[in-house]
Amino acid sequence: MRDLFALIYRFRAFLVFVLLEILCIFLIVRYNTYQGAAFFNSANKYVGQVLDFQSGITDYFRLASVNSTLARENAALREEVLQYKRVELIDSTSALDTTFFAKTDTLKASPYILHAGRVINNSIRRSNNTLTLAIGTADGVEPGMGVISPNGVVGRIKTVSKNYATATSLLHSQMLISAKIKKNNTFGTIKWTGGDYRTALLDYIPLHVKPEKGDTIVTSGFNTVFPEGIMVGTISGVEKEQDKSFYTIRVKLAVDFAQLSYVYVIENTVKQEREELEQNAGILPNEE
Repeated sequence: MRDLFALIYRFRAFLVFVLLEILCIFLIVRYNTYQGAAFFNSANKYVGQVLDFQSGITDYFRLASVNSTLARENAALREEVLQYKRVELIDSTSALDTTFFAKTDTLKASPYILHAGRVINNSIRRSNNTLTLAIGTADGVEPGMGVISPNGVVGRIKTVSKNYATATSLLHSQMLISAKIKKNNTFGTIKWTGGDYRTALLDYIPLHVKPEKGDTIVTSGFNTVFPEGIMVGTISGVEKEQDKSFYTIRVKLAVDFAQLSYVYVIENTVKQEREELEQNAGILPNEE
């Protein structure tokens, strides 16, 4: 404290000068209209710049929270889209014979629930690629659930803990996706054979079908993992090889796996019922 008083005493002349300057500026601004207006306009400008800078810093640190909120909102919107597609399919079916097909709210209710999750680890250069998601059993995620992105199919949940989950990527040698050509509903199997992470093969398309470059490939809905009509990609090449009963079809995948940030895990609320029924009937599951 003694050093502080000594410092003030040492610079007493300068401090008195500063105080008098501040008093003079106050009196000029206070009692002169033009100077007052100029001062407050300048002050507002600099204060605004400071507040804008502060807001930018605050918004930057809130980006994770904002992105998470947007992902949950998008998940809710995609659930509605799936429900509308289901309603459209039911309406087209019931239109065949209104005597035997009744439209009910229960029938139209979508069995799919989407859970938004952030991708915290991802690989694309291996022969068997996986993802790690910041979402787990606490969020309703279980092994076997499908994973999609805003652009299309991503993979399938493999293991789950309370707050995290790993998923088998579509870019995996053992991953098979039941898909179909959208324009004619001819179904086959999507499989990634390695190499280019943007290209996969569509197998088992018979030779009497006429696939063309640019045709859209979507999920078939023949399994309990992915709903029907989820985007997979577009045909980028068609080859007809000798001594083969099927085309060799290359598909450009809709998802850019190198840029995944948020995905949606698909919960099928009627999956167990269907699988138990098919198992009891001896029906083998389709590729998933």
